[in-house]
Amino acid sequence: MAEIVISPATADRFEDAEHALTGGGDGRSCQCQWWMMPNAQFQRLETAERTDLLRNELAVASVPPALIASVSGEAAGWVRVGPRVHQVRIARTRALAANTELPLDDPDVWAISCFVVRREHRGIGLNARLIDAAVAFARDHGARVVEAYPVDTAVAHASANELYHGVLSTFLAAGFREVARPRPDRAIVMLDLTA
Repeated sequence: MAEIVISPATADRFEDAEHALTGGGDGRSCQCQWWMMPNAQFQRLETAERTDLLRNELAVASVPPALIASVSGEAAGWVRVGPRVHQVRIARTRALAANTELPLDDPDVWAISCFVVRREHRGIGLNARLIDAAVAFARDHGARVVEAYPVDTAVAHASANELYHGVLSTFLAAGFREVARPRPDRAIVMLDLTA
């Protein structure tokens, strides 16, 4: 049985972050910067510039912006979790901004916005483990609510790249409740950490 350890993405774990992000999907080119800036700015940047932004983010963040899952010592998965207000594209995405129940400027609302799991580690339940760890991390750092924007794979087939949002059924199994359905295949889910 493989040992799974999930820990914060800190500056000293940058190489692990890169290994996790480059194992399939868009993580290699995105460097988990999609939610961190407006689209026009994101599109202007080359992958190397996004990599530098991530390296700097890990170096200066007072609270790590993500968690890394390791399987038997190898970095295998990544989840971005942090205050929603720091993930500026969420407020600029009409389908999300118009359908959230909570004010967009509430610093106590955190968002789980991005997953990457290396191809060779898919199918062992890492996303569920990453969600549980992200919720615990958010709770430990003062979050009141955690929100996410998963894909409903029961409604439509999604490619591996589209699953960076997470899968609705995995969030529901973790205790989240659906609060909106901006598109038939996309939900907004929420977990109240004060309940």
